[in-house]
Amino acid sequence: MSYIKGIGCGLLLALASYIYIRSRRRPNLRKNMKVMVSMEEFKGQPRLPKFAVPKRYDIRLKPNLTTCKFAGSVAIELKIVADTSFIVLNAAELSIDTTSVSFTYPAAHSSNSKQQVLKPLKVDVVEEDEILVLNFAYTLPIGLGLLTIHFQGSLNDKMKGFYISTYEHNGEKKNMAITQFKPDDARRCFPCWDEPACKATFKITLDVPSELVALSNMPIIEEKVVGDLKTVSYQESPIMSTYLVAIVVGLFDYVEHLTSDGVKVRVYCQVGKVNQGKFALDVAVRTLEFYKEYFAMPYSLPKLEMVAIPDFSFGSMENYGLVTYCETALLYDVQHSTAADKQRVVIVVAHELAHQWFGNLVTMEWWTHLWLNEGFATWVSYLAADCLFPQWRVWTQFHDDYTEGLGMDGLRVSHPIEVKINQASEIDEIIDSISYIKGASVIRMLQSYLGAACFQSSLASYVKKFAWSNAKTKDLWAALEEGSGEPVNKLMNSWTKQKGYPVVSVKVEDKKLVFEQSRFLASGSHGDGQWIVPITLCCDSYDARKNFLLQTNPETLDMKELMSEESNLASAWVKLNVDQTGFYRVKYDEDLEARLRNAIENKYLSATDRFGILDDSFALCMARQKSFISFLALLNAYKEELEYPVLSTLIKISYKVDRITADAAPGSSVASFFIELFLHSAMKLGWEPKTGESHQDAMLRGEVLTALAVFGHNLTLEEASERFHAFLDDRNTPHLHPDIRKAVYVAVMRRVSTSNRFGYESLLRVYRETNLRQEKARILSSLTSSPDPNITLEALNFLLSSEVCTQDAVLGLAVSREGRETAWSWLKNYWEHISKTWGSGYLITHFINSIVSPFASFEKAEEIQEFFASRTNSKIARTLKQSIERVHINAYWAQGFRIELQNHLARFSERNFVVLPQKMDSKIEMLEGYCIFVL
Repeated sequence: MSYIKGIGCGLLLALASYIYIRSRRRPNLRKNMKVMVSMEEFKGQPRLPKFAVPKRYDIRLKPNLTTCKFAGSVAIELKIVADTSFIVLNAAELSIDTTSVSFTYPAAHSSNSKQQVLKPLKVDVVEEDEILVLNFAYTLPIGLGLLTIHFQGSLNDKMKGFYISTYEHNGEKKNMAITQFKPDDARRCFPCWDEPACKATFKITLDVPSELVALSNMPIIEEKVVGDLKTVSYQESPIMSTYLVAIVVGLFDYVEHLTSDGVKVRVYCQVGKVNQGKFALDVAVRTLEFYKEYFAMPYSLPKLEMVAIPDFSFGSMENYGLVTYCETALLYDVQHSTAADKQRVVIVVAHELAHQWFGNLVTMEWWTHLWLNEGFATWVSYLAADCLFPQWRVWTQFHDDYTEGLGMDGLRVSHPIEVKINQASEIDEIIDSISYIKGASVIRMLQSYLGAACFQSSLASYVKKFAWSNAKTKDLWAALEEGSGEPVNKLMNSWTKQKGYPVVSVKVEDKKLVFEQSRFLASGSHGDGQWIVPITLCCDSYDARKNFLLQTNPETLDMKELMSEESNLASAWVKLNVDQTGFYRVKYDEDLEARLRNAIENKYLSATDRFGILDDSFALCMARQKSFISFLALLNAYKEELEYPVLSTLIKISYKVDRITADAAPGSSVASFFIELFLHSAMKLGWEPKTGESHQDAMLRGEVLTALAVFGHNLTLEEASERFHAFLDDRNTPHLHPDIRKAVYVAVMRRVSTSNRFGYESLLRVYRETNLRQEKARILSSLTSSPDPNITLEALNFLLSSEVCTQDAVLGLAVSREGRETAWSWLKNYWEHISKTWGSGYLITHFINSIVSPFASFEKAEEIQEFFASRTNSKIARTLKQSIERVHINAYWAQGFRIELQNHLARFSERNFVVLPQKMDSKIEMLEGYCIFVL
């Protein structure tokens, strides 16, 4: 009896202990029901809940390149940091095996080492929010656990997530599998915490066909072949964000080299193209060495691989240790690539390798700080390129990007550099000129203000402090402020937290310069905003300089402080924003503008400053703050211009003026004026490359000849035709150098019509025969140059055919002036197909911007709004508003041009304005005060 009692007491004690322990682990039923109701709270949220933190992923994937499917599993080591019965992570377009889902954790209250496995009561995939919600019966224990999930998915054709790209090998069409996870598409490959702040380590294993190359972020540690399959295991990565994970599976060849500290660098490309990867390989090795010194920190992985991908929506992607590129951004063919192609390879490679430090090692905390990655990488890519190829003078070409940034930020529908991102779906719309180019420009402005040495040392401190973690914009400012002693945070907040930028007006009053600032809007309307502007100026000489911060309106500066010879004050030229290092425009009064015009004519100013005056003057003219006649007078000062940055900008301006004046005064022409303007440089450059000529001259030749072809210069069209026929007879002819091929192709298309299709059909034949992507790109960008609307329509339809890679279709959207209406009708007719094919990424915005923005009438703006009223979504909303705003700006300028034209006609008798009929082969030019228009 006593024995039984003893057993009974023991059982009661054990049962009490069990009930106590279980009560500590399980919420009561009522509490659990309350938690289950809160499951709805996870829906529609911009960020994932913070009660679970991923620490390590063990991913295994098996892609089938024939069926375009893949199977996978992921084991995620988590740290539960708050009481919860839920685990919420991202997943999209995946089929989850709900029976496989489990959470394993150490039995914290047990004396043995056995693990416990929990199965969720419910597994919910919320497709609209791209989240996977796991609901467990009990509150999960604080501490580490392991979440296991098996899943399946499709290798899609949208160039995002885990997708298929096609290529040809020995005449046979084949598939390769690639990942593109930025900004938020890792969730389409495996369930994960798909946010940049959720850094973890990654252990990846792939099961792939044995004959294929399989790459990932880290080096291979083991490869086992069993029959037709091989299992490839990779070294575990350091901590990184999910958007930087990468996988490439396909048939490749490679070239390799080592850096001075033993990092193995490889360039992978399709078999047969390996020689085209050698230039990028050399650039990559030298760039890694440069960044190691600049950031005072070596490259952090044991290898760097760069891969050329046939189908790739972005130009390139900075995946940690496995950088992917479209072929035109990585491959360089000595015989068939242009000087511009070569420069692009350098800039793009330098940009992506900069991310290995600034983005991968130190990562933005959230997409609001996207510019911190992209703006910096854009700026430092030019710094690296200038170091590697100083003879190219790439900073003078940075201004092509700079102008694009000013153009977008001059719109009312712009956005701050630091734009608040709520939903991940909004990210594509800020991958734009503001985040990249304005971001780069304000960094350049700040570096110029603080000094290069101070900026570099402060930056190195920042990278060291935030290595392997996340940072916000304010963290960078704090590091630069500490290193410089300057109020960097206050200064830069005025540039990153508000949209737009100032126009600084300067005038002379009583031998003093008077400065005022106001927001510049391309529409010419008033805008609010106040900036702390780092002003740089020189007076009559680059030796007489002054720097100061413009903070109040107005501010004055005595010119005597700048010049020792007071007698020269009345004629001295003044140039603000020296070398265009500041992100602002300058408006001079008439007196100062006249002095600058004289300085340009007499070659007193650098090419960069001549560019700045030209670009600002045109922007002010478009904003109706400067007359078109006075702008033409300024252009005459550039008639002997030979420098690339100036002429390249002038060519872009000429195209826009041609389009809008044609809308403003149908039947009018500015072609003769611009032909006269460009002939001087064309004669100097010629058609053939010259021994020892500069890199910039090589690039300029093609642009000038293209402009002459567009404006219908007969001698250019004839010469181009002869060279094209020679090329058709012999593809290796020396008479069609790669640098002038685009010009020749455009010239050929300018003479193509429905009744004369030879040039069009010949270019299609060349397109189909070449395997060089840069050559295909040149042809696609030329096919829509014909003045015949029927040919334009045929070319646009060709862009949608299977012969054109999906991402390349946007190359042919810049149609001729005569083809704009045709392109608009085509866009409307094919919108459903275009939206379905390109609507999931940022490429869709190119269709809208390229086709909509060139119009110049209020009626067309209204028509565009009506068409898109029921077709707008978050992917295109901002771009659509910006494009319509551009149409309004063009329309207002056209309206102002008509008024200006009428005013001059009214004063015809005063001989200020002469009108000549178009049949009189005359030209528009400014001669001795006469403005001659061909009507």
